[in-house]
Amino acid sequence: MTRPNAAVVVTVIALVIAGIASWKVYSYLQKETRKAKTSPMEKAVVAVVNLPVGAKINATHVKVVDWPRESKIPGAFGDVTAVINRVVVRTIIAGDLITEQKLLPKDVRAGAGMMTYAVPDGHRAVTVGVNEVAGVAGFLSPGNQVDLVLTTQIPGKNSGENISKIILQSVPVLATGQITTEQKDGKPVVVPTVTLDLTPENAEKLVLASSKGSIQLLLRNVIDNAHVASRGATITKVLTGDNGSLPVQGQSRIKTARIKAMKPVQESQSITAPYTVEIIRGTTKTSRQFTLDH
Repeated sequence: MTRPNAAVVVTVIALVIAGIASWKVYSYLQKETRKAKTSPMEKAVVAVVNLPVGAKINATHVKVVDWPRESKIPGAFGDVTAVINRVVVRTIIAGDLITEQKLLPKDVRAGAGMMTYAVPDGHRAVTVGVNEVAGVAGFLSPGNQVDLVLTTQIPGKNSGENISKIILQSVPVLATGQITTEQKDGKPVVVPTVTLDLTPENAEKLVLASSKGSIQLLLRNVIDNAHVASRGATITKVLTGDNGSLPVQGQSRIKTARIKAMKPVQESQSITAPYTVEIIRGTTKTSRQFTLDH
């Protein structure tokens, strides 16, 4: 077979395969279209906007559409009035069906017991008390991510040196609030609190850490999930660097001058005795001679 004839054969085979594939796709789409037209439809309530956890549904948030009966999810609603003033406990995206599982039960008033629905499966909500500084000056809000820094005394050391170390990273904030406690002279004091979303293992770490030292929150960028390998900071590292030696800037170190007595000259030659002083400045060594009168 010559080269031109081979090219023609390959082209024809490719066109035949493409035609068969196109016919099969067309037939499938036609079948699905006929199936959708013949399938019974029901009314269903869907969201027209994104609804976050805690949102109260009103008439502008939802609409009624025709939905195939066979793909309708149990718990879906067919009437808008059934979902008005209900509170969302699972994030709903625009176009999603509104179902009973995504809403706060009717026998629970809005704002009561919401946290139990906001905690993801397998996680735990842990509340910690913070001050205005540790709580990032009030800029925290639900949905933020924070790192937690523990400042405590280094275990097993008698020097009493403290260390600050990031112990948990990219922790979601579930809620912020305040509690009233009696702290001084019997007077009530309002303490800011932050409720965090943690796994059971990390919840144990946080509870133990908060009993051993102070906790500081570090606010992360909303899209920053990178893990940081932190070795912690001590006052020694802060002042000296990792090598542990104090840097001297702008001046050289002057070591104690070492005085070496020279062999005294004979009295017949001189009435004075010469001495040499070595002065060491950094890596430079110089020497000077002088005499003392007897």
